[in-house]
Amino acid sequence: MIIKQLFFAGGSLFMTILTLELILLILAAWKAPAWVKEIGLIALISCWIFTFISLIQMFGIIHKVGDISISVWCGGLKVALIPVVYGSAIYLISLILRIIQKPRI
Repeated sequence: MIIKQLFFAGGSLFMTILTLELILLILAAWKAPAWVKEIGLIALISCWIFTFISLIQMFGIIHKVGDISISVWCGGLKVALIPVVYGSAIYLISLILRIIQKPRI
């Protein structure tokens, strides 16, 4: 249940794109192992882009509203950082898959 809440809190479009990148990563690990690291890097870069977009939106709203409480500020930062956690986890999975796929000595 909490994963579903985090998925929608992080932005359903952004989190869907990251989930598609995770699915591509799993398929690449099976069909095209040379692309595993690159797909992980794409997920890492796209999660930062999504976070910057969220922060720009948050700062725009803060600029319009004016003074806000610290709890609202922290809530906005928490929501903006959800894609970073998810994209970094995808990149970590890509690195682990890459280590597993390396030829043994």
